[in-house]
Amino acid sequence: MKSKIQLSRRTFLRGLGVSIALPWLESMGPLTNWASAATKGATGHVTPNRMAFLYVPNGKIMENWTPTQVGANFELTDILKPLANVKEKTLVLSGLTADKARANGDGGGDHARAMAAFLTGAQPRKTSGTDIHAGISVDQAAASHIGNQTRLPSLELGIEPGYRAGNCDSGYSCVYSATMAWKSATQPLPKEVNPKLAFERLFSTEPNAENTQRDEERKSILDFVQEDSKDILRQVSGNDARKLDEYFTAIRDIEQRIEAAEKFPPIEHIEYAAPEKIPSDFEEHVRLMLDLIVLAFQTDVTRIVTFTLANEGSNKTYPNINVTQGHHNLSHHGGDKAKIEKIHRINIFHMHQLAYLLEKLDATPEGDGSLLDHSMILYGSGNSDGNRHSHHDLPIILAGQGGGTLKSGRHLQYPKETPLNNLWLAMLNRMNVDMKQLGDSTGILEGLS
Repeated sequence: MKSKIQLSRRTFLRGLGVSIALPWLESMGPLTNWASAATKGATGHVTPNRMAFLYVPNGKIMENWTPTQVGANFELTDILKPLANVKEKTLVLSGLTADKARANGDGGGDHARAMAAFLTGAQPRKTSGTDIHAGISVDQAAASHIGNQTRLPSLELGIEPGYRAGNCDSGYSCVYSATMAWKSATQPLPKEVNPKLAFERLFSTEPNAENTQRDEERKSILDFVQEDSKDILRQVSGNDARKLDEYFTAIRDIEQRIEAAEKFPPIEHIEYAAPEKIPSDFEEHVRLMLDLIVLAFQTDVTRIVTFTLANEGSNKTYPNINVTQGHHNLSHHGGDKAKIEKIHRINIFHMHQLAYLLEKLDATPEGDGSLLDHSMILYGSGNSDGNRHSHHDLPIILAGQGGGTLKSGRHLQYPKETPLNNLWLAMLNRMNVDMKQLGDSTGILEGLS
């Protein structure tokens, strides 16, 4: 049905301290009218591209991760099987190396280096003091070029909080093992672990007093933009009205889950006190954050997200899958079959979380495709074999189709010692960010399209 009016892509619903961006609607015209940071897809349409980086710690059981076949006809391994529904929109990349996660003369500290070097390709300075130094991360390289085209230049999310000082790994500052995003070599960006605060960051325009009033009145954020939304709904087409209803329903669902989570006691953790007002169930916490990523992309509030499912070296337990020993301790399995089986179980659990995000993005229509078609979702770790602290042949997945610039549904094998940062240059290129060098890159990774 043809739209009744022409809306601006930058239309917001506004209320008390609230601003809600809208998803793409027919009323906004074709995607070619509003894409800024964009790539040309296979259909010839110009579409906005997004990038998200999901990090998991402590490596994988690599023999149960890596497909034996190379190319389009590869079979999903046990760990990768949760991706069956989105296999054709997924690239499995083997052979990539994070050299700067290695000691290179600095001794122990592989976990701290693995996280700090993952998106930077820079050797972190070994210090437990304030003189930290790494490098700009790929997400922030993108944000510095295109971040001004969205309300938030980037969004940094996580599940486990991290200390901002102290020694957490063989003389390395705790900042290194808990931070993936670096605005500069000396400016790590903290992640938000509280879904309620992340939600407020996405949708609130004014601080604290108004947010407190909404909390006290127990109102939905939608209540404060009700008049604005009624006015829009009267003017748009039936298709747009249905899309808006689905979008508002998704927002309210997240709010209700956050409210329900607040009624539970805080999570107990053996290493530090848990933050307040987060779900007591780990998987619900993860999925709330993943839902927020979908909303952030759907509304074009940001096009750049980093999300750490756990800090590097995390010794988190997973009682929901009957793993009551710490993840990090188990990763040093020494060949013990029982420990390897439990790590295998954790690896599969993490893959289910990635599948949840990818399937949700793929089920969200946008223009001539889905949000997943217009995104690049990177999943991986700065460790491959956690038992040996290996940083070569990393477990890397690149999902989505990058606006038609990625030829997905394949397992690609790259030569040994191919820098991981070559992939970051390739992704930046698809965000219309032309960089010749990032960290230890040696050129743009080929073969993705």
